[in-house]
Amino acid sequence: LAVSVAHADAVSAAKSGMRQRVAAIDALKAAGAVGEANTGLLALRGAADGAAQVVEAENADRRVVFAELAKKTGGTPEQAGATFARQIAAASKPGVWLQREDGGWYK
Repeated sequence: LAVSVAHADAVSAAKSGMRQRVAAIDALKAAGAVGEANTGLLALRGAADGAAQVVEAENADRRVVFAELAKKTGGTPEQAGATFARQIAAASKPGVWLQREDGGWYK
């Protein structure tokens, strides 16, 4: 029981961290400093103060969430990330860096 509670706390903390970073990530995307990779993770695309730290923290939390989604769906974290990437790409504002499934980048 303690393990499942600790795991639930980790997932909850990851989701909370992701919510708290939305504005910072949106600003970095608008500046062209970060983009959404086809893996569901953020990728650095340019230089901006604090971008690397934001990307590192966001990607760590996304990995926790993808692992949880994989457990719930019977898939892999990679599949969960790829699905997330497709959803993000479909909802992204124009001008945001996105990575195609073939690895190419576009805005």
